[in-house]
Amino acid sequence: MARVLVTTDYLRPGDEVDEYLHSAGCATVHRPLRGGRDPEELVAALHGIDAALIANEPLTADVLSRAPSLRVVVRTGVGYDSVDVAAATKHGITVSNLPGINANAVAEYTLGLLLATARRLVQTATGVAAGRWPRDDGRELRGATLGLIGYGASARAVIPLARAFGMSILCVTNVPVDERPDSDVLFVELDELLRTSDYVSVHAALTERTRGLLDAAAFARMKPSAFVVNTARGPIVDEQALASAVREGRIAGAALDVVSTEPLPPDSPLRSVEGIVVYSHLAGQTAEARRAAGLRGAAELLDALAGKPRFALNAAEVTR
Repeated sequence: MARVLVTTDYLRPGDEVDEYLHSAGCATVHRPLRGGRDPEELVAALHGIDAALIANEPLTADVLSRAPSLRVVVRTGVGYDSVDVAAATKHGITVSNLPGINANAVAEYTLGLLLATARRLVQTATGVAAGRWPRDDGRELRGATLGLIGYGASARAVIPLARAFGMSILCVTNVPVDERPDSDVLFVELDELLRTSDYVSVHAALTERTRGLLDAAAFARMKPSAFVVNTARGPIVDEQALASAVREGRIAGAALDVVSTEPLPPDSPLRSVEGIVVYSHLAGQTAEARRAAGLRGAAELLDALAGKPRFALNAAEVTR
């Protein structure tokens, strides 16, 4: 009987995913991740575990080296930067993610952030709650230019929604030209996107190339009236540089669903900066997306245990 560790916080004992795994002959252990987790606690949780259905667990080389029974890791999401895939491969562990599983949820949330930013919804509601009656004007999305950094599933799902609001769309990507079906999108270099966009929305994976991509030099190239929206990964944005740029009026503001350290630390430079609103990493967290991620993740875990993963990042390299 395979023992499965489940750390995704919305998956619970006795739920649909748990019953599915039990029906396949697995025993489950639930250790929900809420905020940070000490590596030693994670090592202890992985003791005797064959497969793990995980959230953003820091599966480092050290942690993986101390999980000798672990054979399969499945992320219940798209990003997998918290997993050392090379170390997993070395130890014969397949690592899977779920491409596009929450693209619709992220796209709708992105439009929500754009609208909230353009119409100052958070600031207005906060003002009313504090006893004021704010009447500042907002901006319309129609006629504005949206710059997408990345062209994965979530970015592609944003495009028709942004078009419906009458926005012009730019995109920077490494996707080959013959794999770009959106004829209404203008594909440009990053410099042009930054100089031209009214809203810059991040949809890229976190890699060494994208880490700190939006830094002080990037903000200096943007319009003073422009906003940054990030629903991808926190470290893509240099938070100190962003805070300085907004505070000094070099850009207008930012809506961030993700930050470098989650939950947001008390000493974060993003705190108390007028124009920066931080949310709690909810872009992909709808009931529909969570159900799909849980069930598809469980199915992928079982397939991987059987040696037939569909979404493994390293299946070809893993030797047993």
